Amino acid sequence: MAVLPDPAASRAVLIGTSRYAHLEQIPAVANNLSALAAALCAPGSWGLAPEHCTVIEDPGTAVEVLEAVRTAAEEATDTLLVYFAGHGLVEPRRGELFLGLTGSMQHRSYTGLPYGTLRDVVLDGRAGRQVMLLDCCFSGRVLGFMSAASAEAVIDQVEIEGTYLLASVPDTSFALAPPGETHTAFTGELLRLLREGVPGGPELLDLDTVYAQVYAALRAKGRPLPQKRDRNTAGGLALARNAAWAPPGFGPPPLPYDHEPPPPPPPYGHEPTPYGHEPTPPPAPLPAVPPMPTWSPMALPSPAPLPSPGGAASRGRRRAVTYGLAGALVVALVAAGVPLAMSWMKDSSKDDSGQHPSKPKSSGKPKPGPTSGYNAAAKGAVVNASTKPGGTLKFISRNDADYWDPQRTYYGYIWNFSRYYARQLVTYAPKPGKDGAELVPDLAEKTAKVTDGGKTYTYTLRKGITWEDGSPITSYDIKYGIERVWAQDELPGGPIFLQETLDPDLTYKGPYKDNSKDKLGLKAIGTPDDRTIVFNLPKANGDFERMLAMPSGSPVKKEKDTKGKYTDGPFSSGPYKIRSYQPGTSLELVRNTEWKRSSDPIRTALPDRITVDINGDEQANANALFSGRYDLDLESSGFTGPALTKARNSSDLKPRLDTSYTGVLLFAALPRSVKPLNNVHCRKAVLYAADRENLRTASGEQLTGDIAPHMLPPTIAGSDSSYDPYGTLENNGRPNADKAKEELKACGRPKGFTITMAVRDSGRDLDIAASLSASLKQVGISTHIERIGITDYFDRVGSPGVVQEKGYGIILNRWAPDFPTGQSFLQPLADSRFTRDTGNINTALLDDPTIDHLFDTAIAEQDPEKAGSDYAQINRRISDSAAYLPILFQKSVLWRGSRLTNVYTSDPWQGAYDYVSLGVSK
Repeated sequence: MAVLPDPAASRAVLIGTSRYAHLEQIPAVANNLSALAAALCAPGSWGLAPEHCTVIEDPGTAVEVLEAVRTAAEEATDTLLVYFAGHGLVEPRRGELFLGLTGSMQHRSYTGLPYGTLRDVVLDGRAGRQVMLLDCCFSGRVLGFMSAASAEAVIDQVEIEGTYLLASVPDTSFALAPPGETHTAFTGELLRLLREGVPGGPELLDLDTVYAQVYAALRAKGRPLPQKRDRNTAGGLALARNAAWAPPGFGPPPLPYDHEPPPPPPPYGHEPTPYGHEPTPPPAPLPAVPPMPTWSPMALPSPAPLPSPGGAASRGRRRAVTYGLAGALVVALVAAGVPLAMSWMKDSSKDDSGQHPSKPKSSGKPKPGPTSGYNAAAKGAVVNASTKPGGTLKFISRNDADYWDPQRTYYGYIWNFSRYYARQLVTYAPKPGKDGAELVPDLAEKTAKVTDGGKTYTYTLRKGITWEDGSPITSYDIKYGIERVWAQDELPGGPIFLQETLDPDLTYKGPYKDNSKDKLGLKAIGTPDDRTIVFNLPKANGDFERMLAMPSGSPVKKEKDTKGKYTDGPFSSGPYKIRSYQPGTSLELVRNTEWKRSSDPIRTALPDRITVDINGDEQANANALFSGRYDLDLESSGFTGPALTKARNSSDLKPRLDTSYTGVLLFAALPRSVKPLNNVHCRKAVLYAADRENLRTASGEQLTGDIAPHMLPPTIAGSDSSYDPYGTLENNGRPNADKAKEELKACGRPKGFTITMAVRDSGRDLDIAASLSASLKQVGISTHIERIGITDYFDRVGSPGVVQEKGYGIILNRWAPDFPTGQSFLQPLADSRFTRDTGNINTALLDDPTIDHLFDTAIAEQDPEKAGSDYAQINRRISDSAAYLPILFQKSVLWRGSRLTNVYTSDPWQGAYDYVSLGVSK
């Protein structure tokens, strides 16, 4: 009979190394630690006290780990659980296993933690039972050395008398950390099991059951298979309570939705089904313990890129774009919203307050457009215009959301998607292209009444707006939702523009630390009555309504706020509500029957049901899209590699592609702190010498974007397509060697100079760096390319001290706005007041008082056109300074499924499709 260890007399030590100085990064390991700690400490799981669960992330020394394990081993009298995730190293002569630390090096096992030493420390403790969970493999560079027999010898040595060892060891064809997934393969399945349980299984999940279930799940997905060793019947020890267990006579409730039959099996090849909505079979009997799989070493692939670290000042955790793949949009791109293509038409009339009335005068019928054709949805037209409701809209995605909680998400595609269940006071117009950047009322009757020189914004809420339980959405709900942004200690992750704009001195501590009676103590937001809300800004900001259009401006009903768990099921204010969510696997939305179409002029809400399936296999996802099994890619990151080649070369597939600007700029910063780039003429020499046509080829040819002659993307007001300060477009992107040599003479370096170029250690970025290096060499500028791991890149180049010390004279980077204005795009890059010792985005170290003053003027301006004129002036001064080398205004190649209706790309969503306008034909 399974026995659950006594939480009070047990201890857990979770060790994980995701960041390495000399080995490939494994970013998913960091996610493993936090999620596993939460699972073990959950009352319904093991119930371990948080102080009894020690987490050691990215240990630098063996002593750091061993001391923590020794302390836990001495305290635990019942059970000691030790978990490790990261690289595994094998000592070549004796075959001993070493666990990777941050400074570990290939073929130098002495730089890791000897497993034998860790085992000895565990054995020296007082616990009667020990559980070892190892999620690591041997370094891929020892392929060919380890035989199957010697591998078994290694596994034998990690056994501990009287313990249970559960180890994940991949074979040579699969990775432990599948690209695009939140967790490593083994730990991901372990976490899913702990969260969801085993329907029809025992009340307690003993270790043998855990092994059997994880083994079966990995095997079903074609993933690496785990191994286990146990001594003295340790397999009967329970790891957690079964979350799906029900007493005899009880069972799960029937599914509440069955309006549409499940789709047929996928027609493409013999690939695993990418987590579709097939009928759920009855619970299968628990499998017997599987046979021991072969323990084989393997090479870990490059990890999936992670959203980049925070940026300038704190400015809303701005994120520089981390992806170097051709045509790829960064996961952490911003979103500002576009609306529906047909139900809201601009009303040119105004009332006596100067505000636009909200009632549309159009018939609600979309403007007819093409039904197909290459780039048809990117030319300002609505493809397959329709008002027909019904059907299921099907998304596929390589990645799960960072958070479904509207206040916490910073993924651009989730900003777009979240409008299905989260509304804001204002949003973006449901129109194609640049017209979509217009702000229109959503929960509010009108856009703001702005008074007090741009410092006071007043809204009146619409009548008939309701939550999914039918209760009215009030001004208090909107204020409370916004106040959650202040709770960064409990709800980190999302943009904090509203916090910085309304309360720059952070006098408010957030709703969870609010001592006021109604927990609505933020003085900057007034709620005179249920339908009125007033924002009082300390300084005028013409982009304030764009900040309110972000998901962080969504209402939250205080009684439904579950803090950190809110991301699993936000309470809906939109036309859909979350029916089910399985992290890392799927999400399903169904109609919110309490939503009133008359109260929402933005969303068509045509589909009956919306599904998202998550599968990390990019090629399988592309095939599923091509076959028609799914309608579109949730991330809107665009096709790359083989999928792009296949689609471009197929007469059947190419007509369903759309190429649009993403708002992303690929550029290089030229820091003035690094000699000789402290001289403007040396910087100009770099700009003239750069062969930008070759740089475009290196980044993935023309579909990746257009050559950028300056720093302001065409999606931002103030951008001027005719502005070509260095003759870049005039020369078709080719270098001007004569001009470059003139500038070298002017800076006193006629024979050129040598400089270090910092670049992320990833495919396309290295190609771009090599291309730039080759073109600079033609005029005598030699470059040393320093490759920096993805996870360390922004820590290094975001530190002016490190930049100067290392001599990073050229820094490759990408940047995108959080909302489509110069404040969001240019200010972090060019305002000297944004320069920080860490997390710095102004890597060129621009320090121009005129630019700083122009930013103040532009931000205070209420007229977008006048503000755009100010940003155009800033852009010209940046060009004059030669502080940055602009390279590409990037594009993405999107897939438009044949069933989709009302399809168009829109600028505020980084050129992606406007999700809330979409419908499907049956």
